[in-house]
Amino acid sequence: MTQVPQDHSVRGLLKTGIARLRQANVPSYTLAAELLLLSVIQHDRTWMYAHPEEIIPEASVEKYSVLLARRVAGEPTQHLTGKQEFWGLEFEVTPDVLIPRPETEHLIEVALDRLAVREIRAGRPARLTGENVTLVDIGTGSGCIAVALAKELPGATVFATDISSAALKIARRNAAHLGFGNRIQFFESNLFAVFANSPQPSFDLVISNPPYVSRRDSSSLSVEVRQHEPALALYGGEEGFEFYADLVGQSQRYVQPSGLLVLELGYDSLPAVRPLLDDSVWANVAVTNDLAGIPRVLSAERLSLVPTL
Repeated sequence: MTQVPQDHSVRGLLKTGIARLRQANVPSYTLAAELLLLSVIQHDRTWMYAHPEEIIPEASVEKYSVLLARRVAGEPTQHLTGKQEFWGLEFEVTPDVLIPRPETEHLIEVALDRLAVREIRAGRPARLTGENVTLVDIGTGSGCIAVALAKELPGATVFATDISSAALKIARRNAAHLGFGNRIQFFESNLFAVFANSPQPSFDLVISNPPYVSRRDSSSLSVEVRQHEPALALYGGEEGFEFYADLVGQSQRYVQPSGLLVLELGYDSLPAVRPLLDDSVWANVAVTNDLAGIPRVLSAERLSLVPTL
């Protein structure tokens, strides 16, 4: 049975929500209480703080109380509201896709920076329009990376793959809702498998946020992650970095000379992943740290194509 707040004003509901989530040690409890209340009252944050005395209908109060109880029980705020912001865009999220993280925005930044540098080195202006750029997002999940790059590179040809048909439904919905449905070609595929039986494409950019959590560490994950996010998108094997070997190995067949590979790294995975980038195949290898100083993005430039056997 849920605890229904006595004060039905906006201020009273928010105060109650913050207190309940704080008492339950919910991370970012103030933000979570705000987001859940906003999802119920269907107004923005400006309205909420401009109308603190507004009385909320009983049905909405009860709905808010139920959401608070579910959040206390471990359901992610994003699953309760059905959305998450990434790169200034609002994405639909469900338990079928990994919730976009702020750290993943570093992938976009590195990809755009390295594409610009590539233009400068070729003697061309560093125009990030995406003209003559073909890219693929491997393991697209919610589609957040592919959509962000389609936004920033309006002239690019964008592909996205995922092994999960359920995830692809969400990715396609996000692309369509955000106005990029006709810009991105989505394929159900394990890595590059969908391209194997057709004329082999040559990508200027392969980008991926792959599964990189160790199954041995699953018990140390928060309830929000362990019980509510898709295992297929989380676990990269017993050690956590096994997925990278196939990803890097296949990428060297599909990235064109001077093309780029940009990968998100799991915590402490750099020592295992960096040696996969053979110096005879990849050059200008770089590591980018996130705001916490953790190696987060590994990027490299393709030297030459490996003959296909």
